[in-house]
Amino acid sequence: MAHYERLGFATRVYHGGGYGFATRDGIEIHLGVVPAQDQRVNGAYLFVDDADVLAEEWRSAGVEVHPPQDTEWGQQEGAVVDPDGNVIRFGSPM
Repeated sequence: MAHYERLGFATRVYHGGGYGFATRDGIEIHLGVVPAQDQRVNGAYLFVDDADVLAEEWRSAGVEVHPPQDTEWGQQEGAVVDPDGNVIRFGSPM
């Protein structure tokens, strides 16, 4: 949860335990506890107005950001990986 707070999300814990929420700019990511032996990689995609601006904001917060790159499908996309290995990709139109 602290990682997502550094990324500018408001977070809240589910009072029943084992679950939480991260909310920002009208989107909500649901975060669940996964057993340590589960090696699945989960991911999400955030459509944003300007991928470069978001990447710089997150770098300034001390997060390692894979910088946005132009894609052949007309998006500029970057990514971050949270401490649990979840890949959060983000992109904006080129």
